[in-house]
Amino acid sequence: MDFGHLGDATSVALLALIGFGLLLWRLNVPGMLTGALDKRSQEIALELTEARRLREEAAALLHEYEAKKAAALAEAEALVASAKEQAQVVAQETRKQIEDQMARREQQAKDRIALAEAQAERDVRAAAIDAATEAAERMLRERIDAAAQSRLIADGVKDLEKRFA
Repeated sequence: MDFGHLGDATSVALLALIGFGLLLWRLNVPGMLTGALDKRSQEIALELTEARRLREEAAALLHEYEAKKAAALAEAEALVASAKEQAQVVAQETRKQIEDQMARREQQAKDRIALAEAQAERDVRAAAIDAATEAAERMLRERIDAAAQSRLIADGVKDLEKRFA
């Protein structure tokens, strides 16, 4: 092809480029590209806004759960402290009850020992009295004859009559 006055291939390429640029401008391609880029920019801005909102929600939820966790830990610590106090109170009460029970049992044992001692003392006295009575009776039988026994009985009867008269 002979373009004659167009000269060389560089000029042809320049004219083709200018023609192509005019065609693109005429078909409003730069406006479409700008619109597409603006639309994409708006979509990215919306996505960034949504991401910020989600991040803020997540931070709020994290803060809320951390507060709940702290409250739960404080409540658990309070429960543990309360349980320890109650355990100490129960241990003290139990210790006191055991000490009281031991004191009652000790007193009961002392009372039983005192009763046993008193009973043993009474038994020993009764045995001593019985032995002394038997010994005195034996001695009197051996030393006193029948006439003396009659006289003692008569004297005893007279003494009883005087007392009851």
